[in-house]
Amino acid sequence: MPIVIMKFGGTSLATPDLILKAAKKVLCMTRKNEIVVVVSARGQTTNKLFSMSREITLKPKAREMDMLLTAGERISVALLSMALGKLKLEAVSYTGSQVGIITDNKHTDARILEIKGDRIKKALAEHKIPVVCGFQGVSVEKEITTLGRGGSDTTALALGAALNAKKCIIYTDVDGVFTEDPNRFPGAKKISKISYEEMLELSNHGAQVLHPRASSIAARFNIPVEIRNSFNNKTGTLITNMEETQRPRPKAITHSDDLYLITLVQIPKRNQYLSQIVTELTKGGVHLKFFSHGVSDVRKFDLSFITPLDEKDKVKSIINEMIKKFGIDHIRESSDICSLSVIGKGIGSANKILSDIFNILSKLKIHIEVITTSELSVNIFLKKRYLNKAIKTLLDKFRLRKMSQSARKFRRDRRK
Repeated sequence: MPIVIMKFGGTSLATPDLILKAAKKVLCMTRKNEIVVVVSARGQTTNKLFSMSREITLKPKAREMDMLLTAGERISVALLSMALGKLKLEAVSYTGSQVGIITDNKHTDARILEIKGDRIKKALAEHKIPVVCGFQGVSVEKEITTLGRGGSDTTALALGAALNAKKCIIYTDVDGVFTEDPNRFPGAKKISKISYEEMLELSNHGAQVLHPRASSIAARFNIPVEIRNSFNNKTGTLITNMEETQRPRPKAITHSDDLYLITLVQIPKRNQYLSQIVTELTKGGVHLKFFSHGVSDVRKFDLSFITPLDEKDKVKSIINEMIKKFGIDHIRESSDICSLSVIGKGIGSANKILSDIFNILSKLKIHIEVITTSELSVNIFLKKRYLNKAIKTLLDKFRLRKMSQSARKFRRDRRK
């Protein structure tokens, strides 16, 4: 039988009743498939573990944080395995290290290098259901590691690739992938099917339905992914390979609120300065969203970086060392910055779409701080106060959300 990976997020396992419901979903899938289950820590478990660490120290070692945080998934695999046993299914729980998820040595943000998977294959051959801890592995130096935010998604897709799975189902607390966050932008439409490339672009620019690393693995190994709601039986969103034959059009909009802008002012012009600063930031684990430089005069220039806001302290620490080293005059910084990304195949080179976006923002008197384009996206950085108005207007312009009754009536009246 084909292998299906079923991944359950923390909200899907938050209570004993929900764990039993998850087990019943697994039971239904066993009739036509071999099942491998991947789980996250239950509910707020990871946040509670973080809080426990802060009660001891504000600067814990990364190695010890990995040791602490991996406890959450171990609770989940044990309880779900017990629930499957209650339904007369033979299940066996495994940590990431037990199934041979080998990572690099970077604690709290490790990358998977290899999956041995021998114990999973043996369990499947014995007609057992492997229940695997997401988010974790073991380094080449035999240290426990974690994969960073969204790491359980990455585990699920990596196992799917290693086991040549037919499909990966991600159970979460939303009905699928939407044209924007439906909680924040009511009327946003659910997308029934989306391409790997578009999903990866959405993930990279702020959508939190599927982690970018998981999206990347799905695309590389051509693994269909279905995003489904644990709490109902509605059809979700299928992420798959799509050959687009229609004209370019916006498929969705996503955003990121929590960004940080820092500008190094009046840097002396030296060829190696830009590369050295970027190198130090990336070595320090900073995730650069954007960087640019502008000319101040013939001898000096300004250099700006946009990063996630939660990396602010890390960025400032690295930049302060650069200031001492390169004799930089001073820095400017701001947290009043956010991004808005319009996603869709081909839109970055579609002049009509670009023109529509610029005209809308111009009419709204919204100043664009920075803009970048690719074949799959138009990415705009702007002040936070403009974000909601811009997204609502663009959603309506490209018909990416359901119209209210009054709006539909207005449109009908205009046609008469």
